[in-house]
Amino acid sequence: MKYCLSVFVLALALVAPTAFAHDYSHGPVKVDHPWSRPTPPGTPMGVGYMSISNSGSSDITLVGAATPRAGSVSIHETSMHDGVMRMAPVKGGLAIPAGTTVELKPHSFHLMLEKLKSPLREGESIPLTLTFEGADEMQVELNVESLDGEMMKSESMDHSGNSMGHSGH
Repeated sequence: MKYCLSVFVLALALVAPTAFAHDYSHGPVKVDHPWSRPTPPGTPMGVGYMSISNSGSSDITLVGAATPRAGSVSIHETSMHDGVMRMAPVKGGLAIPAGTTVELKPHSFHLMLEKLKSPLREGESIPLTLTFEGADEMQVELNVESLDGEMMKSESMDHSGNSMGHSGH
């Protein structure tokens, strides 16, 4: 029995390593699916996306982030003004009110990894420290994924049985 359980755990770890790496929790804070996109050689900036949930009774604020792969990391928001897409730093940090989830995603809130020391390559994991006001720091890893892979993953997670078909989003 012990041997069978060990083989099962090992097989699960080999088959689904990203299932374990995509969900981080510490106290009231849960970070789900931190990811980034590959960057072409010579591109000095990358991005970071994830969902941050606050199950606590007090508001928290994401005030910063750091990675050894970039000179600095800042929090930005992309928005549309008069038909023009603009990106600007989020002043004072990104609030995550008690009992809510804030999603960092393309064309919305995101992390900017500035002054990259080397390109981000598909398949690698980037260590990232998230700093909060009102909660402890968290260590996560951004999995570098193609945007096409991200779209396919979200479609296959809809449980409709048609993972290759189109979805309504």
